[in-house]
Amino acid sequence: MIIRKAYKYRLNTNAETEQLMSQYAGNCRYLWNKALRLNLYHLENKQPMLWYQELDWFSKLWKKSDQYGFLKLSPAQTLQQTLKQLERAFKDAFDKKQPLKKIPTPKKRGDRDSFSLPQGFKIEGRRIFLPKIGWVNFRKSREIEGTAKNVTVSRQGKYWFVSIQVEMELPESVHSSLSMIGVDMGVKRLFTLSDGEFAEPIDVSFFKDKIKRLQKSLARKIKFSNHWRKLKEKINRLHTKIANIRHDTLHKLSTALSKSHAMIVLESLQIKNMTKSAKGDMENPGAMVKQKSGLNRVILEQGWGMFKTFLQYKQRWSGGQVLFVDPKYTSQTCPMCQHRSKDNRKTQSEFECVVCHHKNHADVIGAINVLERGHRLLACGETGVSLLYEAGTRQLSNELEPAVA
Repeated sequence: MIIRKAYKYRLNTNAETEQLMSQYAGNCRYLWNKALRLNLYHLENKQPMLWYQELDWFSKLWKKSDQYGFLKLSPAQTLQQTLKQLERAFKDAFDKKQPLKKIPTPKKRGDRDSFSLPQGFKIEGRRIFLPKIGWVNFRKSREIEGTAKNVTVSRQGKYWFVSIQVEMELPESVHSSLSMIGVDMGVKRLFTLSDGEFAEPIDVSFFKDKIKRLQKSLARKIKFSNHWRKLKEKINRLHTKIANIRHDTLHKLSTALSKSHAMIVLESLQIKNMTKSAKGDMENPGAMVKQKSGLNRVILEQGWGMFKTFLQYKQRWSGGQVLFVDPKYTSQTCPMCQHRSKDNRKTQSEFECVVCHHKNHADVIGAINVLERGHRLLACGETGVSLLYEAGTRQLSNELEPAVA
């Protein structure tokens, strides 16, 4: 089994290296936006799109011109990688199998500034050699295993990081556990397990309140003044802190869950559809827009999609599996008598069957039903319920088709 993973470290930079990195990231961003505009123009006028070969030819012409000559200051491979990433983004946008397909969008300055190097780098101990930059030390928190294939240098807040992607071949793993668990994602609880255990939601309310106060102060500052820039930097640092808390919490929870259970059953939630705005339009205005906006914000802040992704690759590495089942009526169906009614769920947390009077927490009921559907799927391939193996999307049998969750 060949797996790919990335090791991310914080770089110890100085003013000179930061200036070079900012320049390279800026050139990649400029090339991305320019090539994107070209292709969007072609799409609007129903002309053939420009793919990597054509765009690379154009980029070489641009580098020779006086107007765009600044592009040649960057390593050529960083610009080539940018064009390859744009090509992949367009192919994904037109791929019907991609669940979140969308046309690529322009990149903004300061928003995920980065550049990639597929070759020419060297790693020795706690330092890395980057073409046209030289040796840069990094904070090596753990050893690098596998063969380094490429590196990506990115900026988060005021710090620069390097992600080293490695490839390694490992024997097929066999999970140490034989248990199977159902998981119900929620708002009041991050998730609830079919055995009754649950995880509290990620609480970043303190930082959100602080950001809200700073944004009010920012609105009163003169844009791009020194005070405005300082406040903007504070707000960015708080956003980074929130992202780090979310990332760390989801990693810890997904690791614990993956180590404890060989098979994890999740609902096949369409998060993009669930978090659509309820505003509507002039002809068909939406209802309860404010409440729906708050719900959307909570769902996105909890990182349901990230949690699912973490479980997928961790189960693959450990030899486990992840099943995705139909989420319809999981919290309205009684697991004892199978009676389904919206009257069964009295409140957000209370469930009592109107037929057999079975009581439990509504999220636990949902997780139990999710687990039951997972069992039915494995037993007979229930229609409308799909399976995703973590070794990739492959069929359980000739009768089952892999689904994209």
